[in-house]
Amino acid sequence: MRILITGAAGFLGSHLCELFLSRGHQVIGMDNFITGHARNLAHLASNPDFSFIRHDVSSFIFVPQHVDAVLHFASPASPNPASPYGYTNLPIQTMKAGALGTHNALGVARANKARFLLASTSEIYGDPQVHPQREDYWGHVDPNGERSVYDEAKRFAEALTMAYHRTHGVDTKIVRIFNTYGPRMDIDDGRVVPNFLKQAIQQKPLTVYGDGLQTRSFCFVSDLIEGIYRLLMSDEHMPVNIGNPTENTIMELAEEINRITENPAGIVVKKELRLGHDPQREDYWGHVDPNGERSVYDEAKRFAEALTMAYHRFHGVETRIVRIFNTYGPRMDLNDGRVVPNFLKQAIRKEPLTVYGDGLQTRSFCYVSDLIDGIYRLLMSDECDPVNIGNPTENTVMDLAEEINRIT
Repeated sequence: MRILITGAAGFLGSHLCELFLSRGHQVIGMDNFITGHARNLAHLASNPDFSFIRHDVSSFIFVPQHVDAVLHFASPASPNPASPYGYTNLPIQTMKAGALGTHNALGVARANKARFLLASTSEIYGDPQVHPQREDYWGHVDPNGERSVYDEAKRFAEALTMAYHRTHGVDTKIVRIFNTYGPRMDIDDGRVVPNFLKQAIQQKPLTVYGDGLQTRSFCFVSDLIEGIYRLLMSDEHMPVNIGNPTENTIMELAEEINRITENPAGIVVKKELRLGHDPQREDYWGHVDPNGERSVYDEAKRFAEALTMAYHRFHGVETRIVRIFNTYGPRMDLNDGRVVPNFLKQAIRKEPLTVYGDGLQTRSFCYVSDLIDGIYRLLMSDECDPVNIGNPTENTVMDLAEEINRIT
């Protein structure tokens, strides 16, 4: 097989190049060296089965040879705000790699009738409320926080990958990668293993936030790479978690690293701050399936919000975000598919109105002129965070059906 690997000069990408070459495959590596390093690939330069293209995947990808598989690993991935390579310092590049890069890489796979594998992440689960996370858990992710440039880019990339699978029949795979460590990992990556190792090497106390009882799945890089290889060769199309099935606490990790490095400085515990979130307010993070058929819309909107906030924070663009609730009025398409036009269409035809479930589900119904006035006022305001615009009073679907039957 001939394999295209984007992000080939990165921590994981370079290990993937090695594995495929060691098993008799040809590899085309692609990277723009924003976060990857040429030194990670230097030992492969003399291998006749390895070639390299320096390219930014957010631009159209052209590969002159036929490829049998595309593995999309190009993206900043470090959460370290102190690192120039961290995704919080490369927000637009991170989102472009997740959106345009995924789109372009999928295009190569489709054109070549090749397999496609997306490198996703456990970060798509956000601040999870379920432990451990199964693949069918939708996550608990802030769409507008500083980390959203990475989290939402990966959720959007998953939704786009599934759309290409469902719509174009591309043979897609999605791997959700958990905490991985090993050779070539940047010591300034910002994740817990390199953080602890850096402090231990410097004979400094290891910093643990909170009580240290938070659990993580730590996986050695060779195990992850083997899992990715097997996933690519499988018939699985839905997302797959790859990591260590046994979780350890952060405190256990700190104690083990101090033991093996003989670090006498011990451990220092610092307070961890967490904020609560009230349902259906602007600070509610939502409960969204990143891979369902609705995800093509839901994740596109979450991605758009994250990108908008990134432009506001990092480029100073004066942005506004309106979250629009159920709106009705003149020029609404009767075949729109939402509840108000559905009921009106049935009522006009003198058909019974179809209510699903017990009809006690509530919705906020807003007349279009009220929404438009709210959007105008928001545009003229100084508010930069997302704003819900809709009817503050919710009605049940059954109430709506009865009222439409009455007035028609």
